[in-house]
Amino acid sequence: MFFTGELEVELVPQGTIAARLRAAGNGMPAIFTPAGAGTMYANGGIPLKYAPNGSVAIATEPRPIQIFDGKEYVMEYALQPDVSFVKAYKADTRGNLIFRGTSQNANPDCAVAGKVVLAEAEIIVEAGELHPNEIHLSGVYVDHLIQAEDNEKRIERLREAVAGQVTNVSGPRGRIVKRAAKEFKDGMYVNLGIGIPTMASSFIPDGIHIELQAENGLMGLGPYPDPSIGQHGDADYINAGKETVTAIQGASSFCSSESFAMIRGGHIDLTILGGMQCSSSGDLASFFIPGKLLKGMGGAMDLVSSPSTVIVTMEHTAKDGSPKILKECTLPLTGKAVVDRIITDMCVFACDKKGVRGGGLTLIEIASGVTVDDVRAATDCPFDLVEGDIPSMEEP
Repeated sequence: MFFTGELEVELVPQGTIAARLRAAGNGMPAIFTPAGAGTMYANGGIPLKYAPNGSVAIATEPRPIQIFDGKEYVMEYALQPDVSFVKAYKADTRGNLIFRGTSQNANPDCAVAGKVVLAEAEIIVEAGELHPNEIHLSGVYVDHLIQAEDNEKRIERLREAVAGQVTNVSGPRGRIVKRAAKEFKDGMYVNLGIGIPTMASSFIPDGIHIELQAENGLMGLGPYPDPSIGQHGDADYINAGKETVTAIQGASSFCSSESFAMIRGGHIDLTILGGMQCSSSGDLASFFIPGKLLKGMGGAMDLVSSPSTVIVTMEHTAKDGSPKILKECTLPLTGKAVVDRIITDMCVFACDKKGVRGGGLTLIEIASGVTVDDVRAATDCPFDLVEGDIPSMEEP
């Protein structure tokens, strides 16, 4: 519908939406965020609506930019809904709300921002029956309370572990997954994207403990539920890909604005995500192929613009054999000069995104059976070689 001109869509980073809602609730007219700085999102030109003939009918305007301490930030206006509809697990008659697991997501942020707030709750109890320490959202934000009559929750992507089954990945994707897992260091807080990055969590090296964060509101992401030990899929415990998950001991849940605050604030050490294209200067394109594919940026713009180390995992070439690592990305950027390392099925590149060594890529590891000439033939930009012998990606 979007590409045929039947639907108008404004793409906004997930963390930016949460922050704009929270700003409205805090009485602040605008915020500044690094998400999207230097990209088409900030500079304008992202299609809002296509014409029936496939041309762009309406595009976004440039957003205001401000520089703080030498870094670009995008100004975003507060977002105040006329009416906010929120769903809670439990409420009392004063409107105080409790949420379960990842179901907080944007509910508290929408409630704080809305001019009129309607809260639906699965369970409603008398005021005083909820301990103050249990309450996630004060009733001061709630105007109308509704008893939910139908509490069936659809699980969009039921994923369960199979007792005794070991994750087995092989071939090019397996090489990427297993190499990505070597980036984990003990004590790290880590955010993993959907697909190959998530699979890397099955290959955490022995003796390494990490905490996985899901940007939809969970720190301490556990494996898929295992029915053989009494675990079952729960619609209130999902990851950012909407898959059912468990929470490890010591896990915590929170709302979207807090989730992205810990990301922007530099509390997440490592981000691993997929990509469509990377440039030699560390640019990343991952959310949009004009006229063909609209994935949306989700939380990726917020993640790659944060202080965390950013690693991109992807196959070295597209299905048609064309390079995905280029001198300049040809697709709209998710982030400009944000990538620290690229892991492909052929090699590992270090990105000098800050230009400390003059910029560009350095080949630091290579897959068995692959030569430097093979990598050059599949890469559409020059790169340097690590000093000495180039280590194998498969080495421990």
